[in-house]
Amino acid sequence: MDWLYIFSGFVVGFVVGVTGVGGGSLMTPLLVLVFGVAPATAVGTDLLYASLTKTLGGWVHGRRGTVDWKVFGLLALGSLPATVATVALLKYLALDEKVLHSLVTSVLSVALLMTAAALLLKNWVKKLARRKDGTVYELHHRYLPAATIVTGAVVGALVTVSSVGAGVLGTVVLLFLYPRMPAVKVVGTDIVHAVPLTALAGMGHMALGTVDMVLLGGLLLGSLPGIYIGSHLSAKVPEKVLRPLLATMLLIIGARLALH
Repeated sequence: MDWLYIFSGFVVGFVVGVTGVGGGSLMTPLLVLVFGVAPATAVGTDLLYASLTKTLGGWVHGRRGTVDWKVFGLLALGSLPATVATVALLKYLALDEKVLHSLVTSVLSVALLMTAAALLLKNWVKKLARRKDGTVYELHHRYLPAATIVTGAVVGALVTVSSVGAGVLGTVVLLFLYPRMPAVKVVGTDIVHAVPLTALAGMGHMALGTVDMVLLGGLLLGSLPGIYIGSHLSAKVPEKVLRPLLATMLLIIGARLALH
């Protein structure tokens, strides 16, 4: 079975390398639906997997100066406490396996459907932020920090339970809140924010006993070359083809999980 984990890691890594998204939204359902891994364990393992694979990307964006550190700080101010609170709540409730399975599967399916919708509506959100004269609608600067912190808190709780939401959903909300921010900075800020978020959530799941270290090792072994190869091919595959395909796949997976 180990070589299948490595192969799965390679495939997901390749997709992430080509599209820039799809890590948690593909890996966790794959582990649940194909390998029969318990949903909570799939989420916990995927969170640590995500933190390790996104660290390199975050480092690159940091070196290139494509991170808005003020926005990162506001997101983290909401997401990290929300992550700790969510893990503490799961620990306090001490849900039995059946209830936990149902909770994680339900949240995961909703998160996947939201991610698919965000992928399809990404360009529409960017257009929505622009007036007819070319200027952009912006939230008043007085409310922007609070809105960013709340966004971080929602993403933190969602990621902790489902491992999905730090990528596409975070990016789409940032595009809406900060329409003047260059797209590369939106992506860089979102990736860097995902590193401590997924690491903290993953460590929380480790404390809850919902991380499979053998599985994690196999996934990493496959994903690192997959991301490397996919990144080099990304420029040759048009985004207008990839985005609808990925969104359709996530809609199918989300619906399948909802009925699982």
